[in-house]
Amino acid sequence: MRIAKSIGALSMGVPGEIAGLHEAWKRYGRLPWKPLFEPAIELARGGFVVAPYLGRAISKHSSMILKDPGLKNVFSRNGQVLKPGETCYNPELARSLEMISELGPAVLYNGTVGEKLVSDVKKAGGIITMDDLRSYKVRVTNAMAMDVMGYKIYGMPPPSSGTVGFSMIMNILDSYSELYTGSGNDLGLHRLIEAMKHMFAARMDLGDPEFVNITNAMKQMLSKPRAEDIRKRILDNTTFPPEYYLNRWSQLRDQGTSHFSIVDADRNTVSMTTTVNYVFGAGVLSPSTGIVLNNEMDDFSVPTENTPDNLPPAPTNFIEPNKRPLSSMTPLVITKDGELVATLGGSGGMKIIPAVIQVFLNCFVLKMKPLEAVESARVYHKLIPNIVQYENFTAINGDHIGVTKDSKMFLAERGHELEEISGGAIVQLIVQSLKEEEEDKEKIIELGRKLGKDSTKRLKPFKGLLTAVSDPRKDGKPAAV
Repeated sequence: MRIAKSIGALSMGVPGEIAGLHEAWKRYGRLPWKPLFEPAIELARGGFVVAPYLGRAISKHSSMILKDPGLKNVFSRNGQVLKPGETCYNPELARSLEMISELGPAVLYNGTVGEKLVSDVKKAGGIITMDDLRSYKVRVTNAMAMDVMGYKIYGMPPPSSGTVGFSMIMNILDSYSELYTGSGNDLGLHRLIEAMKHMFAARMDLGDPEFVNITNAMKQMLSKPRAEDIRKRILDNTTFPPEYYLNRWSQLRDQGTSHFSIVDADRNTVSMTTTVNYVFGAGVLSPSTGIVLNNEMDDFSVPTENTPDNLPPAPTNFIEPNKRPLSSMTPLVITKDGELVATLGGSGGMKIIPAVIQVFLNCFVLKMKPLEAVESARVYHKLIPNIVQYENFTAINGDHIGVTKDSKMFLAERGHELEEISGGAIVQLIVQSLKEEEEDKEKIIELGRKLGKDSTKRLKPFKGLLTAVSDPRKDGKPAAV
């Protein structure tokens, strides 16, 4: 069962991204639909250079790529997988995107692109039908809005566990009498790890609110008195085995994802996390459409599943038709006094929530500059196994990212078992400074000179400059640049 829901065409869920983007465009889009696809079509047809990060992923999964006809056709040449610096082409995807740009989402959900996709999925052993595509409905909900350490945080509600988990951990840390000092303080790092373990134990009571009642679970996770109780269970001189954290269910082992953050000249903001789940999704690419099949079914729990932690799977996350699975997605928009402060989010499965939290703390509690906040080494914990993973590696840009020897010793002395990892979650961050610093004023004036005589008037209403950071763990730049 684990293999069927993890790898191959049976692990595919109904793809919802095109439908979701179209709904967002209908509500807020300013440009026509068709031109929005032109850059992606050009990348697919004209090719793009394989960057080091993608090249490493291709190499790591080379055997899987060479086994699947669709993946092999796109990511290999002459029997060898593509290497960094070589050009990758996907002409069938270009054709699919062209049709969607001209005819709208219906061509995927009730037309020829969908029919081709369904045919390829069935040939690969999957069971998705045109009825499944036709019945897909976009669900539009209000963002969750939480008050955290003087900021207003907007994020995804369940079945994403990110916003709830983020808020729970922040409430725990904020309940200490002295302000939490983040990853620059070893005691703060220990407290953060312990708070993460409590959060991961609690989050498996979440699920799709359209199918299960998670009201009490959310109330408990977001309760400040409950955060105070948890804080009393965190001891500064020791850690505990997993059962101490009252975990009842097996952890969700979600993976992958991509994230981008965008802020425009009017300070309209998008924080979007999207996924095919694993690297190369289900390990299958539809040859006639160029679409990589996701393996989203792996984000559900299965009643008969044997789990590595020997705990029962979470009933709130069992598979049902039209149900959305639990995830770790944590796209956030942060404001203060009605002004945009930042937008951020991450990719990397279970590591997303810890990574986003540490970047937030680095930037807004430790007051690091945005690049330093993203680049600083991070720690991760999944509750089970009871191991603290810490980053220690050289990024693709040559910078070394690593937790200090003193921090590792401090954590070891408190009973944490440590494991070194060569890379973690990827965080994308945009920060708007809220202080009217002289340096910022000069930059705004200089930018105005470059843009034209009236531009400084347009820029003046905004309180600060935007600083954008792409994580150096993943090439340090947007993937399409």
